[in-house]
Amino acid sequence: MTEQDTEEGKGLAIISYLTIIGTIIALFMNNDKKNNFAAFHIRQALGLWLTYFILAWLVSGFDNWFATLGFWIFFGILFIYGFINAVSGKAQVVPALGNLFQKWFSTLGK
Repeated sequence: MTEQDTEEGKGLAIISYLTIIGTIIALFMNNDKKNNFAAFHIRQALGLWLTYFILAWLVSGFDNWFATLGFWIFFGILFIYGFINAVSGKAQVVPALGNLFQKWFSTLGK
């Protein structure tokens, strides 16, 4: 990725972490431009959001404050990590799951 790609795609990359709707909006907006930096962060954010919803459904069945708190802390840290990387112009995968998201959603943004 070039410096120009990073600067042009930074806005869409930031939007993708805000909500699932932001991720969908960024995905459609990036279909026209095909920015590599934005596509990288859109894949990360989409993976985080989908994993969040699936695990939230599973954790809700436990009805346990400790499980819920751990879940929120885990995903809060991952979303903040991805958001800070997008703001600072870095293309680093989120810990634990980022490489899988890049592999699973490799066709997005190309």
